[in-house]
Amino acid sequence: MKLSPTLLGSALLLALAAPAAHAEIAIDVIGGSEVSLEGLVQADGNWFHNDVQDLNGPIGANGDNSEFSIRRAELVLKGKGPGNFEWVAGYDPSVLKEVTIRGTTIRSTGRFLDNNIKYKFAGNANNYLQIGQFKQPNSLEELSSTKNNDFVSKAAVTNTYGISRRLGVAYGMGDNNWSITASAFGRELTRNQAHGSGYGARGTWAPINESGNVLHFGLSYLGYDTDDDTLRLRARPDADLTTIRLIDSGAITTVDSVGVAGAEAMWITGPFKLQSEFFQENAKRIGNNANDYKSDGWYVSGVWNITGETWGYKAGVPTTPLPNAPASGLWQLAVRYDTLDLNDGHLVSNGSTPFVDGVLGGKMDVWTIGANWYWRSNFKFALDYAKVESTRYSSATRGLVDDNPSIIEARAQFYW
Repeated sequence: MKLSPTLLGSALLLALAAPAAHAEIAIDVIGGSEVSLEGLVQADGNWFHNDVQDLNGPIGANGDNSEFSIRRAELVLKGKGPGNFEWVAGYDPSVLKEVTIRGTTIRSTGRFLDNNIKYKFAGNANNYLQIGQFKQPNSLEELSSTKNNDFVSKAAVTNTYGISRRLGVAYGMGDNNWSITASAFGRELTRNQAHGSGYGARGTWAPINESGNVLHFGLSYLGYDTDDDTLRLRARPDADLTTIRLIDSGAITTVDSVGVAGAEAMWITGPFKLQSEFFQENAKRIGNNANDYKSDGWYVSGVWNITGETWGYKAGVPTTPLPNAPASGLWQLAVRYDTLDLNDGHLVSNGSTPFVDGVLGGKMDVWTIGANWYWRSNFKFALDYAKVESTRYSSATRGLVDDNPSIIEARAQFYW
């Protein structure tokens, strides 16, 4: 997609000129609502060292072993008031693009972000009713702010099991140290995106919640119906611009409903943050000969703020601070290990023709190391290296195939 240089330049000047531009830009008070504007632009590059599969083929558009894209270009209007009401309306047009491949033009549409109204009971931000589209309560990493992700790509388990935004209604209660959120949801607002009604719940508890010293625990559960009684789980190798999924359950039919249970923990001490999440999925199938399908995965990550800053904690998620010295910025080093297992079956030897009993979607393990630089109040630059090890059954060879590529990922980010 070609973003207007005038629009992008104007947004840049606005952000640089606005005081404390790390926050949203105030526009006006309309109908008793304080209206403001937020924006986020992310430009990504991926460089692949392929092993077996071509990670940006067959529809990669930028080279044999590289891919570049505007990852996000989000514009969000927010309103505070009248009274105890808050509202948000967000849209990302960056996926409005056309790619011509072998004579065929593929066009994708934009994406609606958070679009909802929230009422805070007695003005308490921890006790609210929310209606519209919003992120569902099931993942610490998914619920954390996108502009402050610790890595260029979220963990494979988050991208696989995190349901993200859906239209629905939610009720939340709690205080600074604990929270309970329950929701009921339907489809995604964006056309031709996720469908399936369901419900979710998440509870968090921070037995230690002091400045620079936080211990957090959480549990979550999602239950939802499938679209056309079919489920397919698959994952990219922790790189968002790859066009290939190294592990893939394939289309599993006769699936009536899916449940995803999650557990999370986080510890912040001074300039260090350690967090981990575990997910287990259970797909309930219908029919006499249909066995339920189960999969699981987890990650653990650590981040060090080299320049000494610590994190905040709000609404059950960490918050990233501004740099202590804006001119030199906030520097981070990070490491993550994540693993995802989509196998729920085994290979049965039957003479010279083995067959699969159950589902062999594959298993993937990824080590990622990265560095982040937050410069002043509105810029972030990130560089990651991911080493992947994956194994998956191949029907062509009738055996297991190892595919162990590596990827360099870079991101330039501007936000206000």
